[in-house]
Amino acid sequence: MIRALSLALALIATPVLAVQPDEVLSDPALETRARTLSKDLRCLVCRNENIDDSNAELARDLRLLLRERLVEGDSDEAAIAYIVDRYGEYVLLNPTSKGANLILWIAGPLMLLVGGAVAGSYLRRRRAGNESTSEMLSPEEEKRLAEILKK
Repeated sequence: MIRALSLALALIATPVLAVQPDEVLSDPALETRARTLSKDLRCLVCRNENIDDSNAELARDLRLLLRERLVEGDSDEAAIAYIVDRYGEYVLLNPTSKGANLILWIAGPLMLLVGGAVAGSYLRRRRAGNESTSEMLSPEEEKRLAEILKK
């Protein structure tokens, strides 16, 4: 019974966010915008965690900086652009697909196509090689094989 109750509580528990009470903005609309934008910003310490989920000090600084920009009246795009200008594009959890990043976006599918072409070519050559070498046995070879199989 206790295990079932513990499991039920674990399943309905929501993730704990690292946002501290002193970081929360008094304006609910601005706070909602900040939470939405911070989901797309990477903690530079934790790597693949957004800044809302990270307890790192740098993540706290990024959360405060984002909220500061929103309070000053920046649009969502301007606030994100300010942070990207300051910390680099690596701070985005979903990087843009233009400029130098375009190479990274194209490289994966391109390598898959090249690998498929190489594998197809290899299999075609292998199949063609097997067909040309499969000859019938000569009468002498058939007689010798029959003798070997009788033993």
